[in-house]
Amino acid sequence: MDVLSDALAALRTGRPFAALTERQGDWRVDLEPFAGAGFHVVLEGSCELLPGDGGEPVRLGPGDAVFLPHGSAHTLTASGTPDGAPPPAVLVCGAYQLDRARAHPLLADFPRVVHLPADSGRHPSVHATVALLAGELRSPGAGTDLTLPALLELFLVYLIRAWYEERTALPGTGWCKSLTDPAVGAALRALHADPARAWTVAGLADRAGMSRAAFARRFTALVGRPPLTYLTWWRLTLAASILRESDAPLATVAQRIGYTSQFAFAHAFKRAYGIPAGRYRHERRDGDDPAGDRAEVTAAAG
Repeated sequence: MDVLSDALAALRTGRPFAALTERQGDWRVDLEPFAGAGFHVVLEGSCELLPGDGGEPVRLGPGDAVFLPHGSAHTLTASGTPDGAPPPAVLVCGAYQLDRARAHPLLADFPRVVHLPADSGRHPSVHATVALLAGELRSPGAGTDLTLPALLELFLVYLIRAWYEERTALPGTGWCKSLTDPAVGAALRALHADPARAWTVAGLADRAGMSRAAFARRFTALVGRPPLTYLTWWRLTLAASILRESDAPLATVAQRIGYTSQFAFAHAFKRAYGIPAGRYRHERRDGDDPAGDRAEVTAAAG
């Protein structure tokens, strides 16, 4: 079971959006916080990204990508040259809707801004996908309505994979570390492969090849919550995804995620999300209009 793909599928909501923009002269765009994740890629020229929290500016050149996983406020602005004349800049700006009601722990690993410079020579998949995205945006054709969302989904996976590849090489803990840990990773794969199973800490420890107490400590340290707490969290996160994407009866949803009764599931869901499961489905279903995210990207592209 690919745990990262599983997590991303549950985290994503609605449709992604992207736009191509060209800026000239001395320009500046202020982008407000939004309930999702965003990215910018410089195709030509250069610009600067100024984090809204007062962090260090990030200078972006041709091929550079920057990912904002928390949808934090930021500014894009022209960057001057030695003679003071900012060169024209061409960018691809995009946004994704995320379920912020119960943010996945993978997001906690990310800083506010992830910079993937083109001149590093790493992450060729990111830059190859950028080229395809730019081509579709510059010259839309038959099938663009299908290929563009697919490329944006692929780009999100490559962005997150690139960060994880760099993050796992560093010391520390976090959700990305848990995926590469032999013991905890094995337990996570088992949970995600069969979330409806009546898992126990002892059973998961057996999958991990550790004693019960040692496994519980290690899992909690890396994942940030105890094994069965994570299992409950994942079951309800998965339930929310099923409710958004299908017409399955509540009893069926409950069974699929491991609840023995619809009543028990309904009680747990309302406690976690603050509203009944049926109402959640009604309010979140067909959430394909990324209004807030689209507005932010349009502001950057306008």
